[in-house]
Amino acid sequence: MRGMEIFPGVGVEVAKVGEHRDVVEARIGAPVRKPFKQFRMAYDTRPALLVSYGDHDSLVQLVEVVHVEGGEDVFFDGVQLTSRWMDDVTADLEARGYRRDSSDFGLRFDPGFTIFQEGSLVGFEAPTRLFEGKPRSFCGGVAVAPFHYFDRLTPEQISAMARGVEEEIQQRRAQRL
Repeated sequence: MRGMEIFPGVGVEVAKVGEHRDVVEARIGAPVRKPFKQFRMAYDTRPALLVSYGDHDSLVQLVEVVHVEGGEDVFFDGVQLTSRWMDDVTADLEARGYRRDSSDFGLRFDPGFTIFQEGSLVGFEAPTRLFEGKPRSFCGGVAVAPFHYFDRLTPEQISAMARGVEEEIQQRRAQRL
């Protein structure tokens, strides 16, 4: 099996929940870009890594592994998670006894990871493709964190996130002026 193995609730070999950003970057280098969220960094790896750090302590909170064309795939317990149809991945994991439910991020599995659709990193609807006349979603990545991280958000948490996004937009606008 060639590819990157995830460790549910922990992360991947090069980035683990609870590690300091300096430790991660000593392994894989500096981030290539900072995605929209202030403490979420993208690294030039194949598959691509997006790592979310705590805003005050720079400790890893979430590791997202995203399929990149020409990059390696992501695996767990012998199951190829990325570059496959979501329903096939789900069936393989359930056949091994892993239960799942839906979350705001995608499909959450009890060991501590979530798979998400291609083009979707936080549960937005991604385009599906027709296959034999039926719409199917393609698995584009995996998010790994402690299981409780993927709990459904409360209305208060959603409002707080929206305020944070609005504040970040305002900061970026002010920097451009």
